[in-house]
Amino acid sequence: MKLFARSMFCACLALSAFGAARASDPEWTQPQKPFRVYGNTYYVGTHGLTAVLIASSQGLVLIDGTLPQNAAQIEGNIKALGFRLTDVKRILNTHAHSDHAGAIAALAHDTGATVMASAAGAKAIMLGGKDPEDPQFDQSSGFPSVAHVMTVADGGVVQVGDVAITAHYTPGHTPGSTSWAWQSCEAGRCVHMVYADSLGAFAADGFRFTDDAAHPHRVEDYQHSIDVIAALPCDILITPHPSQSRFLERVAGRDAGAKPNPLIDSGACRVYAEEGRAGLAARLAKEQAAASGRAAK
Repeated sequence: MKLFARSMFCACLALSAFGAARASDPEWTQPQKPFRVYGNTYYVGTHGLTAVLIASSQGLVLIDGTLPQNAAQIEGNIKALGFRLTDVKRILNTHAHSDHAGAIAALAHDTGATVMASAAGAKAIMLGGKDPEDPQFDQSSGFPSVAHVMTVADGGVVQVGDVAITAHYTPGHTPGSTSWAWQSCEAGRCVHMVYADSLGAFAADGFRFTDDAAHPHRVEDYQHSIDVIAALPCDILITPHPSQSRFLERVAGRDAGAKPNPLIDSGACRVYAEEGRAGLAARLAKEQAAASGRAAK
């Protein structure tokens, strides 16, 4: 467990240089063969960016779209699993950054699916990611917008056939950040699946989580989000960047026959949350030190 925690912490630190990474990380477009995660849940993203497909009795649900240029790759992965694009009925989103929502417009067009997100997330997707409320907001960033996005309430359920996916608002990384939870069953065993959104407290130059009169509860909301993820029933953790949770390494261990199955870990969400808590504390301490330095001048 300690090794798992350190690995996730290092992955989060690697993402902290968000500007350069978002523009140039080759793994974000590197092809990844699609595979079954567990039961009716499949991985259809790239090697460095997650997209999850959930099959129900009445169609498919896709969570996240990765980068705009990855749309064809995701569609190819869906078809490689034997599904039709028109079977995708809903597209959900964790947060409205180009590396997770960039291809949603193209995917919605090609599948005819309805796009759904949290209230703040829906607004950001319709703005094409140019949301001034976003800690990482940059005038140069953005992605193809979606004209209409349906809102899912906190604790709301997206029901497609026999699959129920619950939205858990986890604002912090972005105002609209959302984690998604559902159950998948395989060989008579049902497990709790959690696609937990990013918890990295990254921000553009000049942004402060603290001392923001316009958003006095931003830090409290962030801390509450971390608590929410820590408390979720969680057997299999999936994250927007596989590296954040060593997801592909755990899948490789599962496929190699490792015992116990490294993909199933009821403590994974708690570890992920605590690393997020440590990252937020470090960010707030840095802001406090900067404020103290300015006051001393």
